[in-house]
Amino acid sequence: MHIQEIIRAFMLIFIAEMGDKTQILAMAFVTRYPVRKVLIGIGLGAFLNHGLAVVLGNYLSRVIPISTVQMIAGIAFIGFALWTLKPEQEEADKEAKVEFGPVATVAMAFFLGELGDKTQLTAITLAADSTSPMTILAGTVLGMVATGALGIYIGKKLGDKIPELGIKVLASCVFAFFGVQKLLQTVPAQYLNVYTVVPSIGLLGLVMLGMIRSLIVRKRSGIQSEFLTTAKLLRNYYLHLQEDLDHICLGAEYCGTCAGRMCAIGKSKEIVKAGLVNEEWHDLPQNGGVYHNNKPFKQEEVLDCLVDTLCLIGTVPDEKDLANAHLIRNQMEEILLGHHIESFESIKSYIEDLREVDAVLSEKIAKMVRVRNTAKQPAETAMESPRHV
Repeated sequence: MHIQEIIRAFMLIFIAEMGDKTQILAMAFVTRYPVRKVLIGIGLGAFLNHGLAVVLGNYLSRVIPISTVQMIAGIAFIGFALWTLKPEQEEADKEAKVEFGPVATVAMAFFLGELGDKTQLTAITLAADSTSPMTILAGTVLGMVATGALGIYIGKKLGDKIPELGIKVLASCVFAFFGVQKLLQTVPAQYLNVYTVVPSIGLLGLVMLGMIRSLIVRKRSGIQSEFLTTAKLLRNYYLHLQEDLDHICLGAEYCGTCAGRMCAIGKSKEIVKAGLVNEEWHDLPQNGGVYHNNKPFKQEEVLDCLVDTLCLIGTVPDEKDLANAHLIRNQMEEILLGHHIESFESIKSYIEDLREVDAVLSEKIAKMVRVRNTAKQPAETAMESPRHV
């Protein structure tokens, strides 16, 4: 019986969280923290959140008749079905702003993000209807961790192929099924007849179809979560830059032995690798400066990498996501200018500062940034974005 309750709780939470904001939050956190620490943080946050839910659910089951609890559970599950189809609002402002280390930061974000959410209410409902609340807690926490892990994997491997809408519809249907099933089992028999059941189920179906239609319209309009957009932008940037750096690298035929981080391109490669495994890159003490001055890197190719980086900086809203990008920017500046530019408030001010050092180069960069931003947004929008580094 306990195993069945764990499996049931696991499946309900797993399906409920597929495509939900917390799964997207997991994808966002894994762009800056190691996967292992993100998963530990999810587990800790879910344990605290759902532990509170289980305590509340267990208390309710003692003061309210079980038949009433089950009826409320059926109504709640139908509510969850509709909640699942509700368009997600941007959740960026709810993300934890204070850093306490990766695990604590992720745990806090998930604990706060799930307060009052349908998964916490699902845990309350399941615990109220269970003889062993701790099995419910185990199942819900495992469900949260598994959903986060799958979301991270899908986000990394499939990118734009994530079937977010289909997942939401499936989760909604599962909740609706369990809700209707519970109501059919607990509502007094005198209220269950063709004149009440058929219209009620029909109305529920119409409401769900209307909400699904709204989601389809949003998808066709290109509306999606800022978290997901940022994660995809960063990954695409790192993959593209990885190819460009491999092409710029002169290789062993020229260098004999790779200088690694002593070379501006070698150092940039290490920073890109750190970005692809979702870690912030930290330099180690070294003797001497970066070695590049006597290497015949093609200026156009280096300039292309710098402009790609500037366009990313002008697009991604959260400065914390851009730590590695600014380090890569510095390496390209080392090659082009012989030194890097420390301060960075906006792309416009950056180009003005660069003009004092090299007017020709600054004009080239300004023109390239304008051309690349034209297809996405007005160049002035990106160039005026405040960045303090």
